[in-house]
Amino acid sequence: MALVPCQVLRVAILLSYCSILCNYKAIEMPSHQTYGGSWKFLTFIDLVIQAVFFGICVLTDLSSLLTRGSGSQEQERQLKKLISLRDWMLAVLAFPVGIFVVAVFWIIYAYDREMIYPKLLDNFIPGWLNHGMVFLFQTFAEGREDAQRIQL
Repeated sequence: MALVPCQVLRVAILLSYCSILCNYKAIEMPSHQTYGGSWKFLTFIDLVIQAVFFGICVLTDLSSLLTRGSGSQEQERQLKKLISLRDWMLAVLAFPVGIFVVAVFWIIYAYDREMIYPKLLDNFIPGWLNHGMVFLFQTFAEGREDAQRIQL
């Protein structure tokens, strides 16, 4: 059975989040040595939440692919629990925190760009890539299939 693009996208997102987390922890910054370390930054907490969420999404996709066609009711029950955990995590943590981080970033960016994203970073990260990373990634990556399930 071939993977659908949504499942491939989730694996790619999970791998990118994990690589960003590994690189982020490898960078020595003075703020990491103070109280709270990296965990005092909402962007880092959001990154961890998104990585865990997409890990659960990949686990759910793999479980559904492996249990498809087997008549085991226990496997179906476990899969439903995993799906409800994924849906809960999206509704309670991943989506609200992700949208809050994006909204606050752009509000502060519009108010005073140097405070949150200095012009010096334009040499390393072009403007179009910054917009794509912050806006498009958040918009298309989270919960598109949930909108299809909701019936009004």
